Amino acid sequence: MATDTAGRRWAPSGSWPVIQPWLTHVARLGLAAVLFLAGWAKFTEPPALQKLAVSAYQILPDGMVGAVGIGLPILEMSLAVMLVLGFATRFIAAAGGLLMIIFIGGIISAWSRGLSIDCGCFGGGGTVGKGQTRYLQEILRDLGFLALAAWIVVLPKSKLALDRILGLYGD
Repeated sequence: MATDTAGRRWAPSGSWPVIQPWLTHVARLGLAAVLFLAGWAKFTEPPALQKLAVSAYQILPDGMVGAVGIGLPILEMSLAVMLVLGFATRFIAAAGGLLMIIFIGGIISAWSRGLSIDCGCFGGGGTVGKGQTRYLQEILRDLGFLALAAWIVVLPKSKLALDRILGLYGD
């Protein structure tokens, strides 16, 4: 805390202490919406398409493709639900941010190896024609989602969250 000229301590004034929890709440819901929509789009596809989207990256061994194809949508939707509830907010946002870093790395890997694939981020996936890729846009989009996750990790205190009810970020 800072002090004024008379030596008295003062707390930060202004509207930031009021606005910040609401901004984090909006960031939580935004990241949750993206994760849930992406997970749901993949979850509702046939397992063969889930595997195709993962195998198109040519990164994982064949034995892991099915598990990732089926497990990733469940992970994304689970993280989304936890963010909506505001439970373990900092940890869940960090996990979501790590997921974004992995996605960005996968897209960069595909791009740098000259693969022509749809990222499969919101369902679909697999090989596309040359010139139909949108790698830069996908990376920039995921960087935006990573920024939301970082905001939540740094400033996890938010409105309408179980964390507040449990007293994890005291008021």
